[in-house]
Amino acid sequence: GTFYVPGLGACGRTNTGSQLIVAVGHQIFDSYPWAPWPILFRNPICGKKLKATYGAKSVMLTVVDRCPGCVGAALDMTEAGFKDLAPLAQGRIHNVKWEWV
Repeated sequence: GTFYVPGLGACGRTNTGSQLIVAVGHQIFDSYPWAPWPILFRNPICGKKLKATYGAKSVMLTVVDRCPGCVGAALDMTEAGFKDLAPLAQGRIHNVKWEWV
C-alpha cells in the first residue's frame, strides 16, 4: 500500500488527505459487479467500506477513487489512513491485507 494526496476522485467527489478514504486498483474498480463503464462515478463500489490490515494494525477506509497505477489488490490510501498502519516515512508497505466490510 501507498499513500497519495486526493482531489476529485473517480467517484465524483472532492476529497482531502485527512479523510479515511482509499483508491482501489483499476482492475478491482473496473470489474466490480454492475460497474457502468465508462461512467466511473456511478460505480457501485463507490462508498463501499473495507478493512485494511498491516501487521497488528487495522483501519477502516471508504472507496472513493480508482488507482490506475495499482496492480492487483494494492491500495492507495490517504495520509490519514496510511498513518494508522505505518509511519509516512516508510512510504510503501507490502503485504497489506484487506477485506470488504
